[in-house]
Amino acid sequence: MRNQIVILAGGKGTRMGNPKVPKVLVMLKNKPLILYVLDEIEKIHQLAKPVIVVGFGAGKVQQVLGNHYLYAFQQKQLGTAHALMAAKNKVKAENILVLYGDHPFIKADSLKSLISAHFKSGSKISMLTTQVKNFTGSNKPFEHFAKIIREPVSHQVVKIVEYKDATDTQRKMKEVNPGIYMFNTKWLWENIKKIGNNNAQKEYYLTDIVGIAIAQGEKVNSILVNPEEVIGINSAEDLAIAERRLQKATK
Repeated sequence: MRNQIVILAGGKGTRMGNPKVPKVLVMLKNKPLILYVLDEIEKIHQLAKPVIVVGFGAGKVQQVLGNHYLYAFQQKQLGTAHALMAAKNKVKAENILVLYGDHPFIKADSLKSLISAHFKSGSKISMLTTQVKNFTGSNKPFEHFAKIIREPVSHQVVKIVEYKDATDTQRKMKEVNPGIYMFNTKWLWENIKKIGNNNAQKEYYLTDIVGIAIAQGEKVNSILVNPEEVIGINSAEDLAIAERRLQKATK
C-alpha cells in the first residue's frame, strides 16, 4: 500500500482534569477526542490500516476503538519522535502521514491536500503549518506550539523551534507547527534515529527531523491550513475553547 496513517495517542489527560483517563479518550461533547480524528480518516481512501500509538491507558483506548486499527505501544513517554519509532514495525506503506489523536477539528480534505502535495513535490517530508493573528481568545491554544522559521528570501522552512526552547522574539512568531507531517517511510526510518534529546524537556522531538532534512539539502514542503482545524487539546482551557467552537458550529 502506498500510504498509511500513524496517530500518536499515548498521552495522559492530567492537564484536562482527568489524570486516570488517556488524553485521547477525554470527552468533547460526549465523544472521545480521537473519534473526531478517526471519523475524518475514514473519508480518505486507499490507505493501509491506520496505526495508533498507545501508551498510558492503552487497554482503555483499544477497548473503545476495537480491532479496526493496528496498535503500537510506547512504553515510556519520551517525546513525539520516540512515540513514532514505536510504530516502526507496524508500518508497511511507502509513505506515512503522522498526526495526533487530540486534534478533533482536522478535516479529511486538508489531509488529502497534504498527501497530494507530498507526491507532487517529490519531497521526503511535507507538513502542515498554520498562521494566527494573535495568541488571545480562541487562538490561545496556539501560543505554545512550536514556531516555524523561514528563510527571508525564499520563504522556505529552515527550522522548527519548540516554544520552550525559543527566544523571546521567536515566541512572538505567528506561524506555528501543528505537528502533522507526511514522510517517505524509508527516509524517515533512516533519519529519525539521528534525533537527540538536547532540549529543555530532554525529549526526542519529531520537529527536529525537519532540521535533519534541511541539512541534507532536502526541501521541506509545507501547506498552510486553517487554524480552526489544528487546535490541539492539551488543557482544560483548550477543551473549553473546543466545546465553545463546537457549540457555535452547531447553532
